[in-house]
Amino acid sequence: MSRLFSFAGPAATLLFVAALLGFGLALLGYSQVAHPVAVLGAKGVPNALGFNLLGFVFAGVLAAVATLDLRRRLPGDAGWRLRVGAQLTLLSALGFVAMGLLPLDPEDLDNPASSLHATAWMLWWVSFVPGAFLVALGLRGRPQWRPLARTSVVAALLVLFVALLAVELMPAGIAQRLGYLGWLGWLCVASLGARGDG
Repeated sequence: MSRLFSFAGPAATLLFVAALLGFGLALLGYSQVAHPVAVLGAKGVPNALGFNLLGFVFAGVLAAVATLDLRRRLPGDAGWRLRVGAQLTLLSALGFVAMGLLPLDPEDLDNPASSLHATAWMLWWVSFVPGAFLVALGLRGRPQWRPLARTSVVAALLVLFVALLAVELMPAGIAQRLGYLGWLGWLCVASLGARGDG
């Protein structure tokens, strides 16, 4: 079972990328550069339910499995930073799931449905950034976990940059995808990294 869990992060990544590319190609006029990911699952968009289930909900559940597996594999003497960080990354995965359950309304970005989607997106990044930083801090001095510690810092900085600054510097579609890339990359390293105390 542990070996199966080690593929949760890569499986979430492959599922999300496949859904993004497949549903993006199927939607006339959709641009991976200009349009946010959530447009593919927005109310009234063809095949929105399929994208929300595959791209957000199922990928998010796999991400949650990966974070739960990470928490299970933490060193036996893990301190509060590491444990709280792992909990926050789980909360981030649940925020990702919620984005698929709470699709935005492209006709009215200020209505309650769109606000709930925006709240889920905020839960995703606001949980992940401090969670990843705490994971990195908690893993200091543990050579076996060094790849995850380093990846945690890079991914947290990338997601923070995307959430606060990137949309002012580049097209929204590219900025958002960079953030998701950082998060998904972190999930892959977390899944495939150290699998024992150390």
